[in-house]
Amino acid sequence: MTRRLFHLERDGVALLIAREGAALPHVLHWGGALGADIAPDAIAAALSRQTPPGTLDAAWQLSLSPQEGDGWSGRPGMQLRRRGIVHHPRWVVTADEASRERFTVEARDEASGLLLTVSIGIEAGGVVWVEQALAHQGTPEADAIDIDWFEASLPVPSTTDSLLTFDGRWAREKRPVVTAMPAGATVRQTRRGRPGHDSPIAAIASIGEPRWRSGELWGVHLAWSSDLTMRVDRVTDALTLIGAGELLRPGEIRLAPGEAYRAPRTAFVHSSEGLDGFAERVHTWLRARSQHPASPRPLVLNTWEAVYFDHDAARLTALAERAADVGIERFVLDDGWFLGRRDDSTSLGDWVVDQGVWPDGLAPLADRVHRLGMQFGLWFEPEMVSLDSDVARAHPDWLLHDAGHLDHDRSLSWRQQYVLDLANPAAYAHVLGQIDALVRELRIDFIKWDHNRDLVESVHAGRPGGHAQMSAVYALMRELKTRHPALEIESCSSGGARTDLGILEVADRVWASDSNDPVERQDIQRWTGLLLPPELVGAHVGPTTSHSSGRTTALSYRMATSLMGSAGFEWDILSCDADETAAITRFAALYKELRPVLHGGTVVHPEVRDPAWRITAFVGASAAVIVAATVASLEDARAERLRIPGLSGDRRYRVRVRREIGGPQYGWIAPEWFRDGEIELPGAVLAEVGLQLPTLWPLQAFVLHIEAL
Repeated sequence: MTRRLFHLERDGVALLIAREGAALPHVLHWGGALGADIAPDAIAAALSRQTPPGTLDAAWQLSLSPQEGDGWSGRPGMQLRRRGIVHHPRWVVTADEASRERFTVEARDEASGLLLTVSIGIEAGGVVWVEQALAHQGTPEADAIDIDWFEASLPVPSTTDSLLTFDGRWAREKRPVVTAMPAGATVRQTRRGRPGHDSPIAAIASIGEPRWRSGELWGVHLAWSSDLTMRVDRVTDALTLIGAGELLRPGEIRLAPGEAYRAPRTAFVHSSEGLDGFAERVHTWLRARSQHPASPRPLVLNTWEAVYFDHDAARLTALAERAADVGIERFVLDDGWFLGRRDDSTSLGDWVVDQGVWPDGLAPLADRVHRLGMQFGLWFEPEMVSLDSDVARAHPDWLLHDAGHLDHDRSLSWRQQYVLDLANPAAYAHVLGQIDALVRELRIDFIKWDHNRDLVESVHAGRPGGHAQMSAVYALMRELKTRHPALEIESCSSGGARTDLGILEVADRVWASDSNDPVERQDIQRWTGLLLPPELVGAHVGPTTSHSSGRTTALSYRMATSLMGSAGFEWDILSCDADETAAITRFAALYKELRPVLHGGTVVHPEVRDPAWRITAFVGASAAVIVAATVASLEDARAERLRIPGLSGDRRYRVRVRREIGGPQYGWIAPEWFRDGEIELPGAVLAEVGLQLPTLWPLQAFVLHIEAL
């Protein structure tokens, strides 16, 4: 049998793919770089199954889409149905193409007329992307084919023994869940029409429990913003697989002859340097994109927690003027500006300015904001509709719900709102036209794009509608940005319920959580950062007492936490006293000074033993910023040392405590460097010996600025 081997390598990651005869190829290696002289035939022989007369019939090397017919006892790579019965394809490779960084193969199943295309590429940062498509090339009278699932997977070493996924809830997203590697074929799924606050986000297999700074691991993430499946297959007679795919409802994707389905792109990330190495690869990939934000991330004031629905033109104009005075660069008017919107029970879908509240429209406010030198942003929830709205009364058929239940079963309502079927061309045109007109009239620079409910029993044209809806949302965002190239969009979904790489193809940042409690935010932002670099994650300073938790924290703590992302305010700063206003002004200047490092450096998490510490470092070529915070009381009277990775060992650095935001409260230990606020040390000393940390009180934080001399 003819064997061909394909070696892909980039940015420290390698793939070795083998193809034997007409069968689908299989992956022999996904992991660290192999170099030029790899002796591929010898590797294939070293990894081959037993030779005859052995009787092991189970799959040995798993194909790019393992099937039951291969002797594979795990979850099939795809499940198809023809005439309602499960169809077992027999793929015969018809073509392949390879370069140093990408391999593509086509295979045909004669019985169904389906053409399978799989493309695997190593892109910037060493992120491996798998793209899959099925095209029905049968004759016009051939049977339609239902796709139940169509998932991408890659093998990982059987020595992986831990699995990291995520869970959470509203205002407490991204809770890490570490378990022993589960036996058998297991899945984690989301069925919310969005990934959800409890989304697994990624599945990361590791050797030993995952750590930030060390250890080898392999992870998978689906770049898709709706229902999904994360899969792990650990069967005893084959390799371990991890993978992901879109979760489809029965009958949702049915291919007639001439039709095709392209699965969402799936990212696979290998790291030999722990979770920080995983994050660095994904951040590098994101930052290499042509659409990645290139301008400095503006300091934002969002009006939601300043006024909620209580809009008043004079008060909001005064708020904008105060915002400009303290150094705000983007002013965002949140919910409550459109017709009849005095609470959350009405008016979604009618994107018309409420003349009763804004008698002269929004143009005077938008013009004033622009004259003050700030960008103007506006809140929309384009995917939603209220039954108490002109659009719902005129077009009840535009709702993405089962019409047979809508009239008598109000349980479909969520936050007193429903979902607008954007896959309906008329509904799509309505929303596009209304938003486009306002963007043009007001010269809107930024849209806060909200999405405040799960999708329940989504029905489009008589079939499950989740896939069509998400595809339409992507198209709508893309069309708005095509018409308005300078427009930026934030993805907010009740906070952080939609923060995936799929939405980042059309959005410019995400809102990590509706929680503005900085204690909760320390972990929410830390784990959101496993995928997204800080410049893409909104992180705002809230009021003294958090609306989401009731916890009261110091302004310095809230500001330090905001520095960990794309900073801003969710606060009525008109109510601040003189000292608070001065601190906000100093913070604005500090953020602008430090953001080249915060938003361009490598994010690392120095290892600390005490679970009360949260320490995040942003390390650039010649400078670094460290945010050190406590989320509880320290275990020891004498805190540990902070060793700072990533600095150049042969350079000397000045370390300064930046006290513009105020100083933290501390107890028994306050070393000289901390008390004096400055010290100079070589990078090797900072990395290997470290700095004695002060004994901070609970819920205290400080910021270090490290500059090469």
